[in-house]
Amino acid sequence: MKHPYIGLPDRQFWKKEPGIQEPSKLDPVSHVPFKISQTDRIVTAGSCFAQHVAGFMSASGFNHHITEPAHPMIGGALAKKHNYGMFSARYGNIYTARQLKQLLDRAYGRFTPLQQVWESSHGDRVVDPFRPQIQPRGFLSEAELLAEQAQHFRCVRDAIEQMDVFVFTLGLTEAWVDDRDGAVFPIAPGVVGGRFDADLVSFRNFDETETYDDLKSALKFIQTLNPDVKIILTVSPVPLNATYEDQHVLVSTTWSKSVLRIAAQKAVQQISECCYFPSYEIITSPYVRGRYFADDCREVTEEGVEHVMQLFMSHFANLQDTPQKTDDHDTRRHITLQHEQKMQERVDILCDEAAIDNQ
Repeated sequence: MKHPYIGLPDRQFWKKEPGIQEPSKLDPVSHVPFKISQTDRIVTAGSCFAQHVAGFMSASGFNHHITEPAHPMIGGALAKKHNYGMFSARYGNIYTARQLKQLLDRAYGRFTPLQQVWESSHGDRVVDPFRPQIQPRGFLSEAELLAEQAQHFRCVRDAIEQMDVFVFTLGLTEAWVDDRDGAVFPIAPGVVGGRFDADLVSFRNFDETETYDDLKSALKFIQTLNPDVKIILTVSPVPLNATYEDQHVLVSTTWSKSVLRIAAQKAVQQISECCYFPSYEIITSPYVRGRYFADDCREVTEEGVEHVMQLFMSHFANLQDTPQKTDDHDTRRHITLQHEQKMQERVDILCDEAAIDNQ
């Protein structure tokens, strides 16, 4: 052997990637440690991009495990408006690893934040600081909010303890923190509820060590509650909508996604039954020449979502348990278009970060 690179698989050489000539053939997934069947209860959580994973798997006939459904008397349109079925439980977007950790701690009674309610921007109602857009117009009273929150926590516990597969999408590192107890909000007070007070709330940008420690703590806690769960981590390819750092948003995006990618990789190396799926790499790859972003250079296109999710399905799905032909282009396209039509109606409402633009 002249040197150690001789004989390595084609996937380990840049110029041997088929995606150079045909971007749709890009497949950076080397191997996966387990398969998902249609009977597996799949729980999803994370940033806005995680909604694509949830919706596509549901449309593909897999079991997106919903533990917090709308009441049977609530119609489909109203349930959608109140964000039921978006994720397995009604927790909304979970942008940071610290948010995930604190959601688990709150659901299991290990942490009770001092800040329980925000004033609604409508003035006569209140908002859940940790799910500020989950309830249109907010709650009528603090008592109603806390009662609904208690039910929500029961549903979170059911999701964690019943799931077979947990798919978590890391989205951001920037956050706003209550200095009194460290509670992390998904968005700054004052954007969609509450009042900003610089004496009580401060900006944090979690680094790779903090993010990994939070992620590891959350996943290890999940495994103590559900030892058999399989974990899939992804990083959202969606750039930051805004940064509070005194620098260009592109620079902050690069830093943030790098931190998240490092944390995810460390988690895969240290936590059993945990793997990484490269949705971030697929969408942002030079091989696809930017075609997977819309004209705003931020929203992921239908074509990009289809590429990501078809690779996800082809590698993780147990095809023996899948009734439809997942390799049929027309079938795949139909599933993608159905999902995208639904997502297009909801994405502006469901991404808390996007609300910053409304100021």
